[in-house]
Amino acid sequence: MGGGNDLRRVILKRKAVNVLMLSLSVLTALYGLLWLFWILADVVLNGLKYMSFDLFLKDPAPPGVEGGGLRHAFVGHLIITSLATLIGVPVGIGTGIFFAEYGRHSRFVGFLRSVTDVLVSFPSIIVGTFVYAVMVKPVGHFMGVSGSVALALLMIPVIAVTTDEILRLVPNSLREAGYALGAHRWQVIKDITLPAAKRGILTGVILGVARISGETAPLLFTSFNNNFFTVNPLEPMASLTVTIFQYAMGPYESWHGQAWASALVLTAGTLLFFILSKIMVHGFRRWG
Repeated sequence: MGGGNDLRRVILKRKAVNVLMLSLSVLTALYGLLWLFWILADVVLNGLKYMSFDLFLKDPAPPGVEGGGLRHAFVGHLIITSLATLIGVPVGIGTGIFFAEYGRHSRFVGFLRSVTDVLVSFPSIIVGTFVYAVMVKPVGHFMGVSGSVALALLMIPVIAVTTDEILRLVPNSLREAGYALGAHRWQVIKDITLPAAKRGILTGVILGVARISGETAPLLFTSFNNNFFTVNPLEPMASLTVTIFQYAMGPYESWHGQAWASALVLTAGTLLFFILSKIMVHGFRRWG
């Protein structure tokens, strides 16, 4: 009888601890979601009030004058982000392939993999100052392409780590089958491992683009800003994030409104990238 009572006490204690920890987990999750939805609701409610076609189609009005738009910032942000994607995606995927396929059992590559993991959470402002010292200061003026390089340096570790992890999940039996048919390593990688991991690699690319789409600090040191419309990446170029920062700190109510609307567009675009990545990981898996 005594043993049965002890067993019941142990079970009740474990259930109480389980309920307590589950309750704490739920409360912390709700606390985090509360602030997230508060921020999103604030951006949506304030951004929708100032959303208009002029925001996308017109250039900025003179300071203190109502009207105008942020066409220069939208176009500039698209150019800078696109160039960063063109630079970062091939390098990131190539780095991941090297880690997973050529240096899987190398200690040196293991060290490089650890460094890359650290770089994923590296402060972006340090990357901006590095690119400023390497590209901007020698030339003597800010450039849109230097902003693209800074963003690409932030994107590469994310894509490299994702590509590496996904390729290492591909069964070795697939590679061995390719080698048994007389294929070279590069052919096995091109025709077997990459197609098998294409959805995971694409997810990493989307996460990399989402990682850089909202960056401001590195662009302040590289592309800086431009109050005029330009598509030349060798000149100072406006970006959406820097313009939001400038307008939010400005003294004019119209600037504040346009900053809210731009923040809504940027937030919606970033969320769309993350939603696409989740769909590709979970939603499309049954078609794999």
